[in-house]
Amino acid sequence: MKSLKTITLYNTHLTGYLPKDWNPKLTHIDFSKNKLKGSIPTSLTLLKNLKVLNFSSNNLIGVLPNSLGTLTSLKMLSLSSNSLSGPIPGSISSISGLVHLDLGSNQFNGVIPEFISEMKELKYLNLENNKFHGVLPFNASFIKKLDVFKINGNFDLCYKHSISLEELHLGIARCDKHGMPILPPPAMNTPSSSWVDVGGGGDENGGDDDVVEKNNQVHVNRGPNKVVLGVAIALSAMVFIIIFLVLLFIC
Repeated sequence: MKSLKTITLYNTHLTGYLPKDWNPKLTHIDFSKNKLKGSIPTSLTLLKNLKVLNFSSNNLIGVLPNSLGTLTSLKMLSLSSNSLSGPIPGSISSISGLVHLDLGSNQFNGVIPEFISEMKELKYLNLENNKFHGVLPFNASFIKKLDVFKINGNFDLCYKHSISLEELHLGIARCDKHGMPILPPPAMNTPSSSWVDVGGGGDENGGDDDVVEKNNQVHVNRGPNKVVLGVAIALSAMVFIIIFLVLLFIC
């Protein structure tokens, strides 16, 4: 086993935790699509010859080791579809030959580091469905040189407006002047809410008024119209007076 260089255990229903002891001659590790849990051990970063590391589609948690950048021979890093969190370690900038970086569908957060746009060998970049925020640090020329680029599903992330970026349909919002996402306007046929507090005319408990909102229009039912009610009372009074006079005349 000392001469082992490749381990591929793809979709083998593997459970438990990642080992802490590794053969230093390993160049290829693929444990993808299993049921592994726990965090990524820092001992992995001692594998100086490692070129492929694929732990995608597992149940891994925790943050990435800060020493990940010592894997300078790495060409492919795939950690998608786990529950990994925290920021992207700055040490990854040392992996100058990285071609494939897949961190999609995790819980990574913080701002996306600018050094990624300086990785000249990068062709595949997936950062979708995470919790990144701030301004996307990539220009259109960098994105266009990639074979695959995924960034949607980061709802607090936005891009600075430019015609070239607009044409790429990135799947994230544009930034306002403060670097915050500009939310799209609500659809015309979508009710804004199921309940609206109109205010006025009610007591502390809301009175007896019924307030109903449908299709963005608020209808307030406050009982009979005051004019109609007044006319009805007046007519009733007149009828009462006539009956009273008739009875008085008969008597």
